[in-house]
Amino acid sequence: MSSVFDKSFENLVLQLETPGIAVLILNRPRALNALNSATLRELRVALMGLAEDSTVRVVVFTGEGEKAFIAGADIAEMKDLSPGDGVAFAQSGHEVAKLLETMPKPVIAAVNGFALGGGTEMALACDFIIASEKAVFGQPEVGLGIIPGFGGCFRLARAVGLPRAKELIYSGRRVKADEAMAIGLVNHVLPAEGFLKAVIEHARTIAGQSASAVSKAKSLMVEFTEAMGLNTKIDAEAHAFGRLMGSFDQREGMGAFTEKRKPNFQGLTNV
Repeated sequence: MSSVFDKSFENLVLQLETPGIAVLILNRPRALNALNSATLRELRVALMGLAEDSTVRVVVFTGEGEKAFIAGADIAEMKDLSPGDGVAFAQSGHEVAKLLETMPKPVIAAVNGFALGGGTEMALACDFIIASEKAVFGQPEVGLGIIPGFGGCFRLARAVGLPRAKELIYSGRRVKADEAMAIGLVNHVLPAEGFLKAVIEHARTIAGQSASAVSKAKSLMVEFTEAMGLNTKIDAEAHAFGRLMGSFDQREGMGAFTEKRKPNFQGLTNV
């Protein structure tokens, strides 16, 4: 019987630690582990395989290199999307986030560096976040003429409260590890040296418990907090994200980002 650990991935590395801990590493360090369509497809395959693998009790999700967990969605791919393509791209990100959130075993986000945009959103979809002292979080999408498209509009509010989530999303402000800890975004902040090893030790504590009990507790907590309204929220955010594609501000914001200049936004428009 084939295992997900036997599969070959271009943008992921999958390792099995003993006993029962899988380490899923997003491996695009030259792009600061940015999420493109190909990577989202691979994450979908990997997460579905991990969910079904009886040898896996806990998943640790991290990024390759010392700079980034996930620096965001790939702007080079996004900047020329049509509204319809924008909806499809957001939906693919939502599918991965939903797999993280509903997987029948715990997923720990080990945030080792930048977690911006889609990086913060993927971390929020995990059961909880452990951050390196070098971690930086943020939802900078409004500076690109768009909104968070992978769940940030509702998962960030769930994590830090609605008023604080509004301030962070409206401003695009970045949050360093200590502040992220203070506002309840992350559970622990650990030294950068030996970071992944320390997170795996946290995972071992969970892996040593009853897997069936942990799985049942997770499924109930997901059901109690989001499951009944999750699909409606996903659909609404994906379509709002898509409608902004092709707008003046989206073209200007992403163009300015790729050209390394300050954007000149048009202002409030109908989209």
